[in-house]
Amino acid sequence: MRLASAFAAALIAAAAGGAWAQDQKVTRSHALAEFGTPLYGPDTPHWPYANPNAPKGGTVKLGDIGTYDSLNTIITKGIWPRSLGIVDDSLMTGSGDEIGVVYGLIAEWAEYPEDKSWVRFKLRPEAKFQDGHPIRAVDFEYAWQTIRDHGRPFLKSFYESVQDCKAEDELTFRCDFTTRGLMKPLVTVAGFSPLPKHWWTSNGRDITKTTTEPPLGSSSYKVAAVDTGRSITYERVKDYWGENLWLNKGTGNFDRIVYEYYRDPDVMLQAFKGGQLDFRQENSARNWATQYDFDALKAGRAVKEALPDQSPKGAQGFFLNTRREVFKDPKVREALAYLFDFEWLRKNIMYNSYTRTRCWFPNSEYCASGLPQGRELEILEAYRGRVPERVFTTEYVPPKTDGSGNIRDNLRIALRLLKEAGWENKGGKLVNAKGEVFAFEILGDDPTDERVANPWIKTLSQAGIQAKLRIVDAAQYEERTKRFDFDVIQVLFTFFPPPGPELVSRFGSAAADIEDSANYFGMKDPVVDELLARIVKETDYDTLVATTRALDRVLQWGHYMVPQWYNEEARVAYWNRFSRPETLPKYGIGFPGTWWIDAEKDAKAGVTR
Repeated sequence: MRLASAFAAALIAAAAGGAWAQDQKVTRSHALAEFGTPLYGPDTPHWPYANPNAPKGGTVKLGDIGTYDSLNTIITKGIWPRSLGIVDDSLMTGSGDEIGVVYGLIAEWAEYPEDKSWVRFKLRPEAKFQDGHPIRAVDFEYAWQTIRDHGRPFLKSFYESVQDCKAEDELTFRCDFTTRGLMKPLVTVAGFSPLPKHWWTSNGRDITKTTTEPPLGSSSYKVAAVDTGRSITYERVKDYWGENLWLNKGTGNFDRIVYEYYRDPDVMLQAFKGGQLDFRQENSARNWATQYDFDALKAGRAVKEALPDQSPKGAQGFFLNTRREVFKDPKVREALAYLFDFEWLRKNIMYNSYTRTRCWFPNSEYCASGLPQGRELEILEAYRGRVPERVFTTEYVPPKTDGSGNIRDNLRIALRLLKEAGWENKGGKLVNAKGEVFAFEILGDDPTDERVANPWIKTLSQAGIQAKLRIVDAAQYEERTKRFDFDVIQVLFTFFPPPGPELVSRFGSAAADIEDSANYFGMKDPVVDELLARIVKETDYDTLVATTRALDRVLQWGHYMVPQWYNEEARVAYWNRFSRPETLPKYGIGFPGTWWIDAEKDAKAGVTR
């Protein structure tokens, strides 16, 4: 009897997560933090950057560039609206004041063992989809299975450490991991949004195909109207299940949010100035300096301001596709950076705005600077002889000019590097030993790309390089970049700190051969792979920072991009219809989440919605 009882107990323990897991301490919490301790406790009344008494109501019209042809965000096929995430809640959600910390939303709490080999989420029984159907653990299991089996490669890359996820009962969802001791996978799966299985598996719907049918969501906003490729309208859910949760108080204040799509950014700017759009974040220095002088702004009916932005930035630059033979030699790639005259651009086109990108993780502590020392140097020493010696001896700084337009010194260095790589200028053309001319195409989808690309093309021509810019529509650009069918593209890549598995899809060798991965460069570097493996497994935050800086330094000296710039503040303009909390989130500006329409201001703004 005792033996049988012990055996039964072992089976129960194994079902709960492994026979020895019963001896581990299990932590249960309202929040998960990759490193450190969450700022906010379960009794927090509301976010400090939200006003719980903010009035609800009104319509806000926003603009976006491009188009969309699908409302399925899981699969590779199709282009979906970037705003579509507004319709989905997740197990847990982040705060605007922290990085790598999430708080219970659909999940009331999460629990995990000391070795962090699994995590279990307890769902709130009152959580429901927008059709009134209760959200249950099987909807998260279905979401996991869909991502695993049909998700686009970059999306899958976030979940490489997930062994399996399953519904244990109606309100309990559990994920098991291949890793041990890491919080990153736990925090990552806490971002799961439910896919309503009852909805997707009925009426002939197919999750593997594109669709323009409004999806069934779970958040405070639903898709109310779809004009494919032209506009999409979201409407506040009046009986939203999570209205009274502390982390939702003072958020989602607009009744309707409408996104209008434009093919031409100048037309979109004029639409804003004409009162057809309510808010815009300005990314053009020229526009910021010259286009905000219209009457409504002078009269105070519209507002222009620069807000602080401490968000870590992703690197922006001309990304070089090393799958192309012409870019395989790092000396060639380095030479191209010497032919990019940022200082002239900044002076003549950018109105002396922007900060030069000099690393892959700008505006963050993960950016390598100076010479490696301390823990970072110890990490890099393991790769001495396998990385350029300059990694140890020289701080990477992008080539500079005096801004006069005369790049003679840089041109001399570029031609030397190109000659060492087997290219010579003959008769005004750069050719190799086979007589092949050095030529490439810059692919873009925005006519304003000309303002940056054309000056570079001009200086490239001084070295005998024949470069040209091709502007295509958004759909063709999306398809070509997915297939890596380009020579050079101008990209701002997104960054999800703290660094983790998503970097493998950006820089890992295996990802270079997977269509629609984020490894635009075709990068295949064993040292990079080894550093990525260390980053993914790191449990000590200081060592993670040092390892990411080491990776950054190796990438810098690999010359995979011609670095451009980033902005240290958020430049926004809006019609003076809004109020916002006095406190802004540390990472971001809070729009549209915590802003609201101020009736008194709205009456004076003279905008009709």
